[in-house]
Amino acid sequence: MTAALQAVIVGAGPAGVRAAQTLVAHGVRPVVVDEAPRWGGQIYRQPPAGFTRPKRTLYGFEAGRAEALHSAMAGILDRVDYRPDTLVWSAEGGRLDLLCQGQMSTLPYRQLIVATGATDRVLPFPGWTLPGVYTLGAAQVALKYQGCAIGARVVFAGTGPLLYLVAYQYAKAGAQVVAVLDTASFKDKAAAVPAMLRQPALFAKGLYYLGWLRAHGVAVHQGVRLLRATGGAQVAAMHWRDEHAEHALACDAVGFGYALRPETQLADLLGCRFAYDGLQRAALPERDGAGRSSVPGVYLAGDGAGIMGADAAEWAGERAALALLADAGKPVAAARAAELEARLARTAAFRVGLERAFPFPQDWAVSAPDELLVCRCENITAGELRQCVSDTGAREMNRLKAQTRVGMGRCQGRTCGVAAAEILAQACATSPDAVGRLRGQAPIKPLPFAAKVQTQEEAA
Repeated sequence: MTAALQAVIVGAGPAGVRAAQTLVAHGVRPVVVDEAPRWGGQIYRQPPAGFTRPKRTLYGFEAGRAEALHSAMAGILDRVDYRPDTLVWSAEGGRLDLLCQGQMSTLPYRQLIVATGATDRVLPFPGWTLPGVYTLGAAQVALKYQGCAIGARVVFAGTGPLLYLVAYQYAKAGAQVVAVLDTASFKDKAAAVPAMLRQPALFAKGLYYLGWLRAHGVAVHQGVRLLRATGGAQVAAMHWRDEHAEHALACDAVGFGYALRPETQLADLLGCRFAYDGLQRAALPERDGAGRSSVPGVYLAGDGAGIMGADAAEWAGERAALALLADAGKPVAAARAAELEARLARTAAFRVGLERAFPFPQDWAVSAPDELLVCRCENITAGELRQCVSDTGAREMNRLKAQTRVGMGRCQGRTCGVAAAEILAQACATSPDAVGRLRGQAPIKPLPFAAKVQTQEEAA
């Protein structure tokens, strides 16, 4: 018996677009809700209408994939209910709560594909709140969406594939990249080569970025420790240390980040079961090989359920849509489903190598000074978090949040949550998985006081 279909997709990045395309191909008209003004996600973010820079300039090697994804969504717009500029701020009881252009409304669903993507994983350093200091993702948005650089002399710091990609994109666009400061060492990368060779094209692309930067005079320092950013009204220098000495680089902007972290708040509100993933050093919503979550009718696809990259997100979006269709009693191609799962498995093996090549700096919390600002929304330092542990015996993230307000601000823990968990684990002499995770709460993102509830007449 075929179940009634009332399918909704949250997110119009690589996973969401391919999921929508698959549902449309099987005669289903899904609702596609996206916070961005145009589809593509962060990796293939589209500039505003009338923007004249060609895709090759915007996306480099990924121009072909970006064009294919953009065209795929454009080709099905008349067969989907597409809702851009729309925030899903809560979910409960088979409905989503939405905000669009100041109007709040609800959207019922029977089947839901969550493709919420990822955001920067932030580990702060002294001076990280100075004007001119950005995350890598923010630096990339400025370049792709607004066609501008974050500064005239930019230092990129942290670790992860995105570090080299953004530095390459900036240098290629004509910006002056002063240096790349990578906390991962050459030894880390060399040890990970066998696993990364499982995806030779991706491995070669990473080598190209590194080689291109060096060939064009960009200094690349590996195995460093970030010390602090200094300046007055704006950042003026980035200080770092290698095994020999401390160094300072004059700059007027810094882009930093430590790879990516999944956006899991919606999956949490939906009641999905989570489990700690030691490789990604985070609690992630559980899913099977097809994308089924622990909640019937809820499917997870793309980086929102675990960082796998844009190619894998496309495959995961298609696979989740096929699972949704099969669960609703519609015939799907079993061979295609098996092929997609095999691709995802190969990518997962490659990701093991990638995480080893760009490891999380596990000694970060030990070296974080007490005066380091961890939660900028609530103005909470590492020392205050440690003092809370000492004074109250807090050993769990939500207890720490209740005692200190860490994670209660505008970012809802997106920016400070990783660092706070690391500080808590260090203060308790335990591991990050033992201190738990911040529970998701509605609203997922701040709502304006002026927001109004949409009436039935306005909805019609």
